[in-house]
Amino acid sequence: MSFKFNILTNIFFILIIILFPLFSVILNLNYFIVVIIPYVSIIMFICGIIYRTLSWGESAVPFRIPSTCGQQKSLSWIKYNRLESPFTKRDVFWRMFLEILLFRSLFRNSRMHFYKDRPKVAYFSSKWLWLFAIAFHYSFLIVLIRHLRFFTVPVPSFTHFIEKVDGFFEVGMPVMYLSGVILLVSVLMLLFRRIIIDRLRYISLPADYFPLFLILTIASTGIIMRYFYRIDVVSVKELTMGLVTFNPILLKEPINILFYIHLFSVCVLFAYLPYSKMVHLVGILFSPTRNLPNNSRAIRHINPWNPIVKVHTYEEYEEEFRDKMKKVGLPLEKEK
Repeated sequence: MSFKFNILTNIFFILIIILFPLFSVILNLNYFIVVIIPYVSIIMFICGIIYRTLSWGESAVPFRIPSTCGQQKSLSWIKYNRLESPFTKRDVFWRMFLEILLFRSLFRNSRMHFYKDRPKVAYFSSKWLWLFAIAFHYSFLIVLIRHLRFFTVPVPSFTHFIEKVDGFFEVGMPVMYLSGVILLVSVLMLLFRRIIIDRLRYISLPADYFPLFLILTIASTGIIMRYFYRIDVVSVKELTMGLVTFNPILLKEPINILFYIHLFSVCVLFAYLPYSKMVHLVGILFSPTRNLPNNSRAIRHINPWNPIVKVHTYEEYEEEFRDKMKKVGLPLEKEK
Protein backbone atom coordinates (compact mmCIF):
# COMPACT_ATOMS: atom_id res chain seq x y z
CA MET A 1 0.00 0.00 0.00
CA SER A 2 1.20 3.51 -0.83
CA PHE A 3 2.04 6.08 1.79
CA LYS A 4 -0.62 8.51 0.55
CA PHE A 5 -3.27 5.80 0.76
CA ASN A 6 -2.28 5.01 4.36
CA ILE A 7 -2.43 8.63 5.46
CA LEU A 8 -5.64 9.48 3.60
CA THR A 9 -7.36 6.36 4.91
CA ASN A 10 -6.55 7.26 8.49
CA ILE A 11 -7.56 10.89 8.02
CA PHE A 12 -10.88 9.65 6.63
CA PHE A 13 -11.54 7.45 9.66
CA ILE A 14 -10.49 10.18 12.10
CA LEU A 15 -12.90 12.59 10.39
CA ILE A 16 -15.67 10.02 10.85
CA ILE A 17 -14.76 9.71 14.54
CA ILE A 18 -14.93 13.50 14.88
CA LEU A 19 -18.12 13.99 12.87
CA PHE A 20 -20.06 11.10 14.44
CA PRO A 21 -20.48 12.72 17.90
CA LEU A 22 -21.06 16.08 16.23
CA PHE A 23 -24.07 14.78 14.29
CA SER A 24 -25.20 12.78 17.32
CA VAL A 25 -25.48 15.99 19.33
CA ILE A 26 -27.20 17.80 16.45
CA LEU A 27 -29.73 14.95 16.14
CA ASN A 28 -30.27 14.94 19.91
CA LEU A 29 -28.75 11.46 20.37
CA ASN A 30 -26.91 12.39 23.56
CA TYR A 31 -27.98 9.25 25.40
CA PHE A 32 -26.56 7.10 22.63
CA ILE A 33 -23.19 8.85 22.58
CA VAL A 34 -22.67 9.17 26.37
CA VAL A 35 -24.26 5.93 27.60
CA ILE A 36 -24.66 3.27 24.92
CA ILE A 37 -21.30 3.80 23.21
CA PRO A 38 -19.20 3.73 26.45
CA TYR A 39 -20.88 0.53 27.67
CA VAL A 40 -20.47 -1.17 24.30
CA SER A 41 -16.79 -0.20 24.11
CA ILE A 42 -16.06 -1.54 27.60
CA ILE A 43 -17.83 -4.81 26.79
CA MET A 44 -15.85 -5.14 23.56
CA PHE A 45 -12.64 -4.39 25.45
CA ILE A 46 -13.25 -6.97 28.18
CA CYS A 47 -14.46 -9.66 25.77
CA GLY A 48 -11.55 -8.99 23.42
CA ILE A 49 -8.95 -9.24 26.18
CA ILE A 50 -10.51 -12.47 27.48
CA TYR A 51 -10.65 -13.95 23.98
CA ARG A 52 -7.03 -13.06 23.24
CA THR A 53 -5.86 -14.36 26.61
CA LEU A 54 -7.65 -17.69 26.20
CA SER A 55 -6.48 -18.14 22.61
CA TRP A 56 -2.87 -17.44 23.56
CA GLY A 57 -3.14 -19.66 26.62
CA GLU A 58 -4.32 -22.58 24.48
CA SER A 59 -1.51 -22.17 21.94
CA ALA A 60 0.89 -25.09 21.81
CA VAL A 61 4.39 -24.31 23.06
CA PRO A 62 6.04 -27.75 23.24
CA PHE A 63 9.66 -26.59 23.16
CA ARG A 64 11.82 -23.98 24.84
CA ILE A 65 12.39 -21.20 22.28
CA PRO A 66 13.59 -18.19 24.30
CA SER A 67 15.45 -15.43 22.49
CA THR A 68 19.00 -15.42 23.83
CA CYS A 69 22.11 -13.38 23.18
CA GLY A 70 24.31 -14.30 26.12
CA GLN A 71 26.28 -17.15 27.67
CA GLN A 72 24.09 -20.19 28.30
CA LYS A 73 24.14 -22.16 31.55
CA SER A 74 26.62 -25.03 31.21
CA LEU A 75 29.46 -25.92 33.58
CA SER A 76 29.41 -24.66 37.15
CA TRP A 77 32.62 -22.66 36.77
CA ILE A 78 31.38 -20.81 33.67
CA LYS A 79 29.35 -17.72 34.55
CA TYR A 80 26.16 -17.50 32.50
CA ASN A 81 24.05 -14.46 31.65
CA ARG A 82 20.96 -14.57 33.85
CA LEU A 83 18.99 -12.02 31.81
CA GLU A 84 20.07 -12.75 28.25
CA SER A 85 19.95 -16.53 28.73
CA PRO A 86 17.77 -17.24 31.80
CA PHE A 87 18.08 -20.72 33.25
CA THR A 88 15.67 -20.66 36.21
CA LYS A 89 12.18 -19.26 36.71
CA ARG A 90 13.69 -16.58 38.91
CA ASP A 91 15.88 -15.44 36.03
CA VAL A 92 12.85 -15.39 33.75
CA PHE A 93 10.92 -13.31 36.29
CA TRP A 94 13.57 -10.59 36.36
CA ARG A 95 13.87 -10.66 32.60
CA MET A 96 10.12 -10.18 32.21
CA PHE A 97 10.08 -7.55 34.96
CA LEU A 98 12.66 -5.40 33.17
CA GLU A 99 11.03 -6.05 29.79
CA ILE A 100 7.56 -4.97 30.91
CA LEU A 101 8.50 -1.96 33.04
CA LEU A 102 11.62 -0.66 31.29
CA PHE A 103 11.37 -2.06 27.72
CA ARG A 104 14.80 -3.64 28.09
CA SER A 105 14.99 -5.21 24.62
CA LEU A 106 14.01 -1.90 23.00
CA PHE A 107 16.77 -0.18 24.96
CA ARG A 108 19.27 -2.24 22.97
CA ASN A 109 17.79 -0.94 19.71
CA SER A 110 20.39 -0.30 17.01
CA ARG A 111 20.33 1.22 13.55
CA MET A 112 22.25 0.20 10.45
CA HIS A 113 24.22 2.64 8.35
CA PHE A 114 25.45 1.76 4.86
CA TYR A 115 28.41 3.74 3.60
CA LYS A 116 27.78 4.68 -0.02
CA ASP A 117 31.39 5.57 -0.77
CA ARG A 118 32.70 2.15 0.27
CA PRO A 119 31.25 -1.34 0.82
CA LYS A 120 30.87 -1.11 4.57
CA VAL A 121 27.95 -1.56 6.96
CA ALA A 122 28.02 -0.26 10.54
CA TYR A 123 25.59 -0.56 13.44
CA PHE A 124 25.05 2.21 15.97
CA SER A 125 23.12 2.38 19.20
CA SER A 126 19.77 4.12 18.78
CA LYS A 127 18.15 4.97 22.11
CA TRP A 128 15.73 7.62 20.91
CA LEU A 129 13.04 5.09 20.01
CA TRP A 130 13.25 3.62 23.51
CA LEU A 131 13.08 7.11 25.01
CA PHE A 132 9.92 8.13 23.16
CA ALA A 133 8.31 4.73 23.64
CA ILE A 134 8.79 4.72 27.39
CA ALA A 135 7.71 8.39 27.58
CA PHE A 136 4.56 7.57 25.62
CA HIS A 137 3.56 4.54 27.71
CA TYR A 138 4.23 6.07 31.13
CA SER A 139 2.66 9.42 30.29
CA PHE A 140 -0.41 7.55 29.02
CA LEU A 141 -0.51 5.58 32.28
CA ILE A 142 -0.28 8.76 34.35
CA VAL A 143 -3.07 10.38 32.32
CA LEU A 144 -5.29 7.34 32.93
CA ILE A 145 -4.58 7.44 36.67
CA ARG A 146 -5.34 11.16 36.80
CA HIS A 147 -8.70 10.52 35.14
CA LEU A 148 -9.70 8.30 38.06
CA ARG A 149 -10.90 11.44 39.80
CA PHE A 150 -13.87 11.42 37.43
CA PHE A 151 -14.83 7.84 38.28
CA THR A 152 -14.28 7.59 42.05
CA VAL A 153 -15.77 9.12 45.19
CA PRO A 154 -13.74 9.82 47.22
CA VAL A 155 -10.77 10.27 44.91
CA PRO A 156 -7.90 7.88 45.88
CA SER A 157 -4.97 9.48 47.66
CA PHE A 158 -2.47 8.14 45.12
CA THR A 159 -4.35 10.03 42.40
CA HIS A 160 -3.88 13.30 44.29
CA PHE A 161 -0.20 12.46 44.78
CA ILE A 162 0.35 11.78 41.08
CA GLU A 163 -1.46 15.02 40.18
CA LYS A 164 0.85 16.99 42.47
CA VAL A 165 3.95 15.36 41.01
CA ASP A 166 2.65 15.77 37.45
CA GLY A 167 2.02 19.50 38.02
CA PHE A 168 5.20 20.01 40.03
CA PHE A 169 6.39 23.05 38.04
CA GLU A 170 3.04 24.84 38.58
CA VAL A 171 3.12 26.47 35.17
CA GLY A 172 0.00 28.36 34.10
CA MET A 173 -3.52 28.45 35.46
CA PRO A 174 -4.88 25.81 35.54
CA VAL A 175 -1.62 24.03 36.31
CA MET A 176 -0.08 22.39 33.28
CA TYR A 177 0.35 18.63 33.65
CA LEU A 178 3.59 17.39 32.10
CA SER A 179 2.13 13.98 31.27
CA GLY A 180 -0.33 15.44 28.77
CA VAL A 181 2.36 17.43 26.97
CA ILE A 182 4.79 14.48 26.96
CA LEU A 183 2.05 12.19 25.63
CA LEU A 184 1.30 14.56 22.76
CA VAL A 185 4.97 15.08 21.87
CA SER A 186 5.84 11.37 22.06
CA VAL A 187 2.89 10.40 19.84
CA LEU A 188 3.95 13.01 17.29
CA MET A 189 7.51 11.69 17.33
CA LEU A 190 6.38 8.08 16.88
CA LEU A 191 4.17 9.21 14.00
CA PHE A 192 6.95 11.22 12.34
CA ARG A 193 9.23 8.20 12.75
CA ARG A 194 6.95 6.17 10.49
CA ILE A 195 6.69 9.03 8.03
CA ILE A 196 10.33 10.09 7.81
CA ILE A 197 12.20 6.75 7.88
CA ASP A 198 11.95 5.20 4.41
CA ARG A 199 12.00 1.53 5.39
CA LEU A 200 9.32 2.01 8.04
CA ARG A 201 7.15 4.02 5.68
CA TYR A 202 7.46 1.23 3.10
CA ILE A 203 6.31 -1.59 5.42
CA SER A 204 3.69 0.40 7.34
CA LEU A 205 0.01 -0.36 6.91
CA PRO A 206 -3.06 1.76 7.72
CA ALA A 207 -3.40 -0.22 10.98
CA ASP A 208 0.04 1.07 12.03
CA TYR A 209 -1.00 4.71 11.66
CA PHE A 210 -4.54 4.53 13.00
CA PRO A 211 -3.72 4.12 16.74
CA LEU A 212 -1.29 7.04 16.55
CA PHE A 213 -3.85 9.31 14.86
CA LEU A 214 -6.51 8.21 17.34
CA ILE A 215 -4.36 8.84 20.41
CA LEU A 216 -3.28 12.15 18.88
CA THR A 217 -6.96 13.11 18.63
CA ILE A 218 -7.59 12.11 22.25
CA ALA A 219 -4.57 14.00 23.58
CA SER A 220 -5.31 17.10 21.50
CA THR A 221 -8.95 17.39 22.54
CA GLY A 222 -8.02 16.75 26.17
CA ILE A 223 -5.40 19.52 26.19
CA ILE A 224 -7.74 21.95 24.44
CA MET A 225 -10.52 21.29 26.96
CA ARG A 226 -8.19 21.80 29.92
CA TYR A 227 -6.22 24.89 28.89
CA PHE A 228 -8.09 26.71 26.13
CA TYR A 229 -11.78 25.84 25.91
CA ARG A 230 -12.96 24.95 29.39
CA ILE A 231 -15.88 22.60 30.03
CA ASP A 232 -18.22 22.00 32.96
CA VAL A 233 -16.19 19.51 35.01
CA VAL A 234 -19.05 19.02 37.51
CA SER A 235 -21.36 17.82 34.74
CA VAL A 236 -18.67 15.48 33.47
CA LYS A 237 -18.27 14.05 36.99
CA GLU A 238 -22.02 13.47 37.26
CA LEU A 239 -22.05 11.74 33.90
CA THR A 240 -19.07 9.47 34.59
CA MET A 241 -20.25 8.53 38.08
CA GLY A 242 -23.59 7.56 36.59
CA LEU A 243 -21.80 5.24 34.16
CA VAL A 244 -19.65 3.67 36.89
CA THR A 245 -22.61 3.06 39.22
CA PHE A 246 -24.72 1.65 36.34
CA ASN A 247 -27.19 4.45 36.92
CA PRO A 248 -26.58 6.59 33.83
CA ILE A 249 -28.06 10.05 33.71
CA LEU A 250 -28.81 12.32 30.80
CA LEU A 251 -27.85 15.93 31.32
CA LYS A 252 -30.38 18.59 30.44
CA GLU A 253 -27.85 20.57 28.44
CA PRO A 254 -25.04 19.16 26.24
CA ILE A 255 -21.63 19.66 27.82
CA ASN A 256 -19.41 20.59 24.90
CA ILE A 257 -18.81 19.14 21.46
CA LEU A 258 -15.11 18.71 22.25
CA PHE A 259 -16.02 16.54 25.22
CA TYR A 260 -18.17 14.28 23.04
CA ILE A 261 -15.38 13.97 20.48
CA HIS A 262 -12.92 13.17 23.27
CA LEU A 263 -15.27 10.61 24.84
CA PHE A 264 -16.10 8.90 21.57
CA SER A 265 -12.42 8.72 20.59
CA VAL A 266 -11.59 7.06 23.91
CA CYS A 267 -14.43 4.57 23.39
CA VAL A 268 -13.12 3.74 19.92
CA LEU A 269 -9.64 3.23 21.36
CA PHE A 270 -10.86 0.84 24.07
CA ALA A 271 -13.01 -1.12 21.62
CA TYR A 272 -10.20 -1.31 19.05
CA LEU A 273 -7.32 -2.13 21.40
CA PRO A 274 -7.87 -5.91 21.94
CA TYR A 275 -8.12 -6.53 18.20
CA SER A 276 -5.06 -4.53 17.18
CA LYS A 277 -1.31 -4.61 17.62
CA MET A 278 -1.69 -2.56 20.80
CA VAL A 279 -2.75 -5.73 22.61
CA HIS A 280 0.95 -6.43 23.13
CA LEU A 281 0.43 -5.10 26.65
CA VAL A 282 -1.13 -8.52 27.34
CA GLY A 283 0.66 -10.55 24.68
CA ILE A 284 4.10 -9.96 26.20
CA LEU A 285 3.09 -12.21 29.09
CA PHE A 286 2.43 -15.09 26.69
CA SER A 287 5.50 -14.68 24.50
CA PRO A 288 7.45 -17.98 24.52
CA THR A 289 10.58 -16.15 23.42
CA ARG A 290 10.53 -14.22 26.70
CA ASN A 291 8.71 -16.21 29.39
CA LEU A 292 10.58 -19.54 29.13
CA PRO A 293 13.92 -20.55 30.67
CA ASN A 294 16.71 -21.65 28.38
CA ASN A 295 17.29 -25.04 30.00
CA SER A 296 17.02 -27.42 27.05
CA ARG A 297 20.56 -28.72 27.65
CA ALA A 298 19.73 -29.65 31.25
CA ILE A 299 16.14 -30.87 30.93
CA ARG A 300 14.70 -32.91 28.11
CA HIS A 301 11.42 -31.45 26.91
CA ILE A 302 9.13 -33.95 25.22
CA ASN A 303 6.39 -32.64 22.99
CA PRO A 304 3.10 -33.75 24.65
CA TRP A 305 1.30 -33.41 21.32
CA ASN A 306 3.45 -36.00 19.55
CA PRO A 307 1.27 -38.88 18.25
CA ILE A 308 1.99 -42.38 19.51
CA VAL A 309 3.78 -44.25 16.74
CA LYS A 310 5.23 -47.75 16.53
CA VAL A 311 9.02 -47.46 16.61
CA HIS A 312 11.09 -49.87 14.52
CA THR A 313 14.28 -50.30 16.55
CA TYR A 314 17.60 -51.33 15.07
CA GLU A 315 17.47 -54.66 16.89
CA GLU A 316 14.16 -55.42 15.20
CA TYR A 317 15.53 -54.20 11.86
CA GLU A 318 18.60 -56.45 12.16
CA GLU A 319 16.47 -59.41 13.16
CA GLU A 320 14.20 -58.89 10.17
CA PHE A 321 16.95 -58.51 7.57
CA ARG A 322 19.68 -60.63 9.19
CA ASP A 323 20.08 -63.09 6.34
CA LYS A 324 20.24 -60.42 3.67
CA MET A 325 22.71 -58.31 5.66
CA LYS A 326 24.92 -61.32 6.29
CA LYS A 327 24.76 -62.28 2.65
CA VAL A 328 26.11 -58.93 1.44
CA GLY A 329 28.73 -58.81 4.21
CA LEU A 330 27.26 -56.12 6.45
CA PRO A 331 28.40 -56.29 10.11
CA LEU A 332 25.90 -57.61 12.62
CA GLU A 333 25.70 -56.67 16.29
CA LYS A 334 24.35 -60.08 17.28
CA GLU A 335 25.49 -63.35 15.77
CA LYS A 336 23.30 -66.40 16.11
